[in-house]
Amino acid sequence: MPINQSVVIPMLQPDSLSLGDFLDELKVIGFPAVELWNRGDDFEAIVEAACARDLRVVSMVGHVHESPTDGSHAEGFSRRSNHDRLEAELRESIEIAVKYNMPGVITLSGHRNPGQSDAETLDICAEGLRRIAPYAEEQGVNLNMELLNSTVDHPHYICDKTDWALELCERVNSPRCKILYDIYHMQIMEGHLIRNLQRAAKWIGHYHTAGVPGRHDLDDLQEINYKGVAQAIAATGYDLYVGHEFMPKSDAFAALKQAYSVVNV
Repeated sequence: MPINQSVVIPMLQPDSLSLGDFLDELKVIGFPAVELWNRGDDFEAIVEAACARDLRVVSMVGHVHESPTDGSHAEGFSRRSNHDRLEAELRESIEIAVKYNMPGVITLSGHRNPGQSDAETLDICAEGLRRIAPYAEEQGVNLNMELLNSTVDHPHYICDKTDWALELCERVNSPRCKILYDIYHMQIMEGHLIRNLQRAAKWIGHYHTAGVPGRHDLDDLQEINYKGVAQAIAATGYDLYVGHEFMPKSDAFAALKQAYSVVNV
């Protein structure tokens, strides 16, 4: 069965193209789904436009994660002071996911805490996720904890290794606590992509793609063998979505056609 593929709208929609025309072009290429970064003011309009074209909306970030002092992706489950807010925001996002038939929402770990070991912060993250996991189970929505690199794009982010994410899922011990395995970020952090996605397969609820280095097209000028990675994903029996989240070097649709082809194993 071919891999289900989705496209991240904010990153890949050309500024010169209307939302409707962009979605129409995605349908022509063959994409069955799109995803959003956040549920902002234009969320409802994007979802309605996608649904009108029989494109499924399959993912969004489920909570606020920015910090005015510490920057992007700083505020997540790594700080107990966030847990009440995260639980409330994720309950709302889970309800939206149910309404629009989204299989999962994205969660973020946040930054490492000064003076605290990664193991101690892991305990705090698991504690927070255990609060919302029962509601996610009840509603049938995955909580996809995103793996990000902490050496190039997101300094101080703590969920930056496959082993850390696996241990988090095992401690929460919920069928709805999953991993967003970002292939681009994990190539930067540790490589061994196929080995790691195979051993993490039970816990993976979503994938993201981009070329390394530069976070551009999935072409032959970057270092990841995406055809081989896609075949390995398919061999695990994965039946959710692989989302394209890269910055095209030139024409967005040429890049998306190429990405669709290479992952369509």
